Amino acid sequence: MNTNYTSTRNKQIQITAKDAIKKGFADDGGLFVYPELSELKIDLKSLRNLNYQQLAQIILTKLLPDFSEAEIAESINHAYDNSFDSSKITPLISVNNFHVLELFHGPTSAFKDVGLQMLPQLMKHVLTPEDKVMILTATSGDTGKAALEGFKNLKKMGITVFYPHNGVSKVQQLQMQTTTGHNTEITAIKGNFDDAQTNVKKILNDKHLQQELGSHISLSSANSINIGRLIPQVVYYFSAYMQLIDQNKLQLGEKVNFTVPTGNFGDVLAGYYAKQMGLPVNKFIVASNENNVLTNFFNSGIYNRNIPFLQTFAPSMDIQISSNFERLLYYKSNKDTAYVKKLMVDLEKNGHYKVSPDVLSRIHNDFYCGYCTNQQIADSIATVYQKDHYLMDPHTAVGYKVMRDYQKSGDKTPMILLSTASPYKFVRVVADSILPVVPDDDFSAMQKLAAFTKIPIPTNLAKVWELPILHTDVIAKDQMENYVKTKVEDVFYDRN
Repeated sequence: MNTNYTSTRNKQIQITAKDAIKKGFADDGGLFVYPELSELKIDLKSLRNLNYQQLAQIILTKLLPDFSEAEIAESINHAYDNSFDSSKITPLISVNNFHVLELFHGPTSAFKDVGLQMLPQLMKHVLTPEDKVMILTATSGDTGKAALEGFKNLKKMGITVFYPHNGVSKVQQLQMQTTTGHNTEITAIKGNFDDAQTNVKKILNDKHLQQELGSHISLSSANSINIGRLIPQVVYYFSAYMQLIDQNKLQLGEKVNFTVPTGNFGDVLAGYYAKQMGLPVNKFIVASNENNVLTNFFNSGIYNRNIPFLQTFAPSMDIQISSNFERLLYYKSNKDTAYVKKLMVDLEKNGHYKVSPDVLSRIHNDFYCGYCTNQQIADSIATVYQKDHYLMDPHTAVGYKVMRDYQKSGDKTPMILLSTASPYKFVRVVADSILPVVPDDDFSAMQKLAAFTKIPIPTNLAKVWELPILHTDVIAKDQMENYVKTKVEDVFYDRN
């Protein structure tokens, strides 16, 4: 048995990849990590002329050693063969003097589709015939619909999604509220994303609740705290690099930079995993919105979530507790689990922690961080559209602005900007940025934006306005556990 995973907070925990995916979250509150990540080197030459699915087979086989090659191949085929509108899955587009990795060609038009089409397929190979699992998901907008789409109508699995009431875009809300499926449950909570995520973690760690549910019903997560969600995202970093090689814009072995808009730190952490596995990366440029906890950390070494929470033009990044940052601290502290645990206890008790100068220096070796204001988001969307006829969503615009700030340092390394969502998911901000007059309702704004730019609306977003609204629950954040218990009964007992 390959017990390759451990907890960020206790190196005595040894667990298989399958068990890590099933649990989603360590019993001690830590996240599962692969300690020997840097030993899983990928031979870049072997990746020449491979398609996305073939790349995924190579990378996932290394990171999920107790899955058979057949299980991984089947999961990849079900995840990617028919659900994306580009054969490249994540196509790379050249814009001006940088490149854009478009991660929004999946069924919900957001980057979360890459991981959340795969996670349910991996989960199928994890559960025993007697097992049932309820997936709990906190979302700041995109994860929710992507998870619902991935887990919809799957046997032995249910999914419950929590999102902040009035804290997502109109399109994101409609995508969730119109979800079909006998096993999908969605509710808004009176709170923000951090409230939802914190309570999901508490529920996942509630031993009494697990006893109540019994030995054959477990709880797990579809957020990037689950390594089964995070690992598939490693693939598109290799794919981006190989596309540059194929386009004769890079020589094999040359370094690149990646700019990544981030909230929960999962997307950029997947890039760090790729670098540890041999991808030639010079720097990761981490881009935050005005909830700039990470930017402050990079400047001071102090992670302090005790700052005002802001609702911004980039709502999927309105996050103050970047859960996946804990995994980076694990690697950058030389896998010192006691040290990571102390930092996380400080964060929970006091709302802040401070890392040592050595740890901060190691982080700076690989990462740069900056942030972007609402006005700068609007200006970036307008500038890139007017100059290059490329339409960015607000989160990609955050990345663009911070990327340009970083480039003032003089670094000429080829730059890849990750584009995390279709601009039509955030039509109000995008339309206000480039249209002379914007209709009052989002549906009309979407139509007008498409007519103005000649950029087609993704089918799933064009149709969402016509679908019946099926989910309208709104609950207090302290009702989340009872809501989960009720939905477990609905999904696994009342309807099956």
